[in-house]
Amino acid sequence: QVQLVESGGGLVQAGDSLKLTCAFSGRHFTSWAMGWFRQGPGQEREPVAGINWNGLRTNIIDSAKGRFTISRDNGKNTVYLQLSNLKPEDTAVYFCAALYEGGISIYDSSWDQAAKYSYWGQGTQVTVSS
Repeated sequence: QVQLVESGGGLVQAGDSLKLTCAFSGRHFTSWAMGWFRQGPGQEREPVAGINWNGLRTNIIDSAKGRFTISRDNGKNTVYLQLSNLKPEDTAVYFCAALYEGGISIYDSSWDQAAKYSYWGQGTQVTVSS
Protein backbone atom coordinates (compact mmCIF):
# COMPACT_ATOMS: atom_id res chain seq x y z
CA GLN A 1 0.00 0.00 0.00
CA VAL A 2 1.25 3.48 -0.87
CA GLN A 3 0.49 6.63 1.05
CA LEU A 4 1.30 10.15 -0.07
CA VAL A 5 1.36 13.17 2.21
CA GLU A 6 1.81 16.69 0.86
CA SER A 7 3.00 19.68 2.83
CA GLY A 8 4.34 23.16 2.26
CA GLY A 9 1.30 25.04 1.02
CA GLY A 10 0.25 28.38 2.38
CA LEU A 11 -0.92 31.93 1.78
CA VAL A 12 1.62 34.07 -0.07
CA GLN A 13 1.75 37.22 -2.15
CA ALA A 14 2.26 37.38 -5.88
CA GLY A 15 5.92 36.96 -6.72
CA ASP A 16 6.67 34.84 -3.67
CA SER A 17 7.93 31.27 -3.62
CA LEU A 18 6.88 28.04 -1.95
CA LYS A 19 8.32 24.55 -1.88
CA LEU A 20 5.82 21.71 -1.77
CA THR A 21 6.88 18.33 -0.45
CA CYS A 22 5.29 14.95 -1.01
CA ALA A 23 6.36 12.14 1.31
CA PHE A 24 5.91 8.64 -0.12
CA SER A 25 5.43 5.69 2.20
CA GLY A 26 5.33 2.15 0.90
CA ARG A 27 7.60 -0.15 -1.00
CA HIS A 28 9.80 0.51 -3.99
CA PHE A 29 9.60 4.28 -4.44
CA THR A 30 11.81 3.90 -7.52
CA SER A 31 9.08 1.86 -9.23
CA TRP A 32 6.92 4.96 -9.36
CA ALA A 33 6.89 8.07 -11.45
CA MET A 34 5.42 11.00 -9.56
CA GLY A 35 3.19 13.84 -10.63
CA TRP A 36 1.79 17.05 -9.25
CA PHE A 37 -1.72 18.16 -10.17
CA ARG A 38 -3.77 21.12 -9.03
CA GLN A 39 -7.41 22.07 -8.81
CA GLY A 40 -8.43 25.69 -8.57
CA PRO A 41 -11.80 26.99 -7.37
CA GLY A 42 -14.51 25.87 -9.78
CA GLN A 43 -11.94 24.29 -12.07
CA GLU A 44 -11.08 20.79 -13.14
CA ARG A 45 -7.96 19.08 -11.88
CA GLU A 46 -5.03 19.76 -14.19
CA PRO A 47 -1.50 18.36 -14.44
CA VAL A 48 1.30 20.62 -13.31
CA ALA A 49 4.48 18.55 -13.41
CA GLY A 50 5.78 15.03 -13.67
CA ILE A 51 9.03 13.22 -12.97
CA ASN A 52 10.02 9.71 -13.91
CA TRP A 53 11.39 7.12 -11.50
CA ASN A 54 15.03 8.21 -11.62
CA GLY A 55 14.46 11.93 -12.02
CA LEU A 56 16.07 12.14 -15.44
CA ARG A 57 12.83 12.99 -17.23
CA THR A 58 10.64 15.86 -16.10
CA ASN A 59 7.72 17.79 -17.52
CA ILE A 60 6.19 21.13 -16.56
CA ILE A 61 3.04 22.66 -18.01
CA ASP A 62 3.63 25.62 -20.30
CA SER A 63 2.11 28.19 -17.94
CA ALA A 64 4.60 27.20 -15.24
CA LYS A 65 7.78 26.76 -17.25
CA GLY A 66 10.56 28.87 -15.85
CA ARG A 67 8.69 29.23 -12.55
CA PHE A 68 8.09 25.70 -11.24
CA THR A 69 10.62 22.90 -10.81
CA ILE A 70 9.96 19.28 -9.93
CA SER A 71 12.59 17.07 -8.32
CA ARG A 72 12.83 13.91 -6.25
CA ASP A 73 15.14 12.41 -3.68
CA ASN A 74 14.95 8.63 -3.94
CA GLY A 75 17.00 8.24 -0.78
CA LYS A 76 14.29 10.07 1.16
CA ASN A 77 11.23 8.78 -0.74
CA THR A 78 10.25 12.36 -1.39
CA VAL A 79 9.24 14.47 -4.37
CA TYR A 80 9.30 18.25 -4.42
CA LEU A 81 7.64 21.02 -6.37
CA GLN A 82 9.41 24.36 -6.16
CA LEU A 83 7.02 27.21 -6.96
CA SER A 84 8.57 30.57 -7.79
CA ASN A 85 7.21 33.91 -8.97
CA LEU A 86 3.73 32.79 -7.95
CA LYS A 87 0.70 34.38 -9.55
CA PRO A 88 -2.90 34.62 -8.31
CA GLU A 89 -3.93 32.15 -11.00
CA ASP A 90 -1.70 29.54 -9.34
CA THR A 91 -4.14 29.46 -6.43
CA ALA A 92 -5.32 25.86 -6.08
CA VAL A 93 -5.14 22.71 -4.06
CA TYR A 94 -2.00 20.89 -5.14
CA PHE A 95 -1.98 17.10 -5.15
CA CYS A 96 0.85 14.67 -5.62
CA ALA A 97 0.21 11.32 -7.22
CA ALA A 98 2.06 8.10 -7.99
CA LEU A 99 2.21 6.47 -11.42
CA TYR A 100 3.48 2.90 -11.48
CA GLU A 101 6.39 2.33 -13.84
CA GLY A 102 7.94 -0.92 -12.63
CA GLY A 103 10.14 -1.27 -15.69
CA ILE A 104 7.38 -0.23 -18.10
CA SER A 105 8.01 2.78 -20.34
CA ILE A 106 4.79 4.51 -19.43
CA TYR A 107 5.92 7.87 -18.10
CA ASP A 108 6.25 9.77 -21.37
CA SER A 109 2.77 8.86 -22.59
CA SER A 110 0.99 9.12 -19.25
CA TRP A 111 2.55 11.75 -16.97
CA ASP A 112 -0.26 14.24 -17.56
CA GLN A 113 -3.18 11.79 -17.34
CA ALA A 114 -4.74 11.73 -13.90
CA ALA A 115 -6.56 8.47 -14.61
CA LYS A 116 -3.24 6.64 -14.96
CA TYR A 117 -2.13 7.47 -11.42
CA SER A 118 -2.83 4.86 -8.76
CA TYR A 119 -2.39 6.81 -5.55
CA TRP A 120 -3.11 10.38 -4.49
CA GLY A 121 -2.35 12.55 -1.53
CA GLN A 122 -4.91 14.64 0.30
CA GLY A 123 -3.67 17.89 -1.20
CA THR A 124 -2.14 21.10 0.11
CA GLN A 125 -3.68 24.53 -0.40
CA VAL A 126 -1.71 27.25 -2.16
CA THR A 127 -3.28 30.70 -2.13
CA VAL A 128 -1.63 33.61 -3.92
CA SER A 129 -2.88 37.10 -3.22
CA SER A 130 -2.36 39.96 -5.65
